[in-house]
Amino acid sequence: MPGGSDQAGHQGRRGDRFSTAKMTERYDCHYCKESLFGKKYVLREDNPYCIKCYESLYSNTCEECKKPIGCNSRDLSYKDRHWHEDCFHCFQCRRSLVDKPFSTKDEQLLCTECYSNEYSSKCHECKKIIMPGSKKMEHKGNSWHETCFTCQRCQQPIGTKSFIPKDGHNYCVPCYEKQFAMQCIHCKKPITTGGVTYHDQPWHKDCFLCTGCKLQLTGQRFTSRDNFAYCLTCYCNLYAKKCASCTTPISGLGGSKYISFEERQWHNDCFNCKKCSVSLVGRGFLTERDDILCPECGKDI
Repeated sequence: MPGGSDQAGHQGRRGDRFSTAKMTERYDCHYCKESLFGKKYVLREDNPYCIKCYESLYSNTCEECKKPIGCNSRDLSYKDRHWHEDCFHCFQCRRSLVDKPFSTKDEQLLCTECYSNEYSSKCHECKKIIMPGSKKMEHKGNSWHETCFTCQRCQQPIGTKSFIPKDGHNYCVPCYEKQFAMQCIHCKKPITTGGVTYHDQPWHKDCFLCTGCKLQLTGQRFTSRDNFAYCLTCYCNLYAKKCASCTTPISGLGGSKYISFEERQWHNDCFNCKKCSVSLVGRGFLTERDDILCPECGKDI
């Protein structure tokens, strides 16, 4: 597994026992049937084999030299692959890897030094190699030693804490807020995400409220009076003139039209003849005390 440190195992013979036949009765190889008297043999699953047959049938093939690993050789194994002891070496520098940590790349064995020089990441801060198996931090294609991944301002390791990148440097959240974040004009605390600008001043969304009802103004229409922000409902209730006909507020906001006459105002839709209800917008009209009349209805006044 690339980047890790592995260790080869000494492949045992699965409980096979090597012996020399000394008995006088006939004792033959289980496979070739030749006598084993006075010869070395291997006992496998209670069956004796001469060395030649055993190696032919059961020996592993070396990954390096492709030759069988005989009974007299040490068999080193890693992930179902086998090597002679002399063949178990680094693919690049050829140094022995016996009883040493190693890594693999494209199924090739590499000593830790060769693997690091060829494939390991280099620290974005100190430019030194990040050794396989050591902790590293990664962000947007760059890597750091854990001890090199520090806040630009306080120089403390960031570790797994939240951080904010800016101008090629990384900052822990408290330092970023102290150095760069705008402060809300209302609560004086940093604005780290979102926010609202009103009269060239920054606000948290949760702090930008109607002066009257204290509901949040973000995402809805509002207006101001004396530099204070109001939702339309509060503004109309507090400051808008009342229609002389329906008595509800006339906001005058958003381009809505209204009629004004002698300190009285009407909604366009409310400016109608008191008697026949015809609209008087853009027409002549007469007044009778608080009422307005069309010329036809007012001719008898």
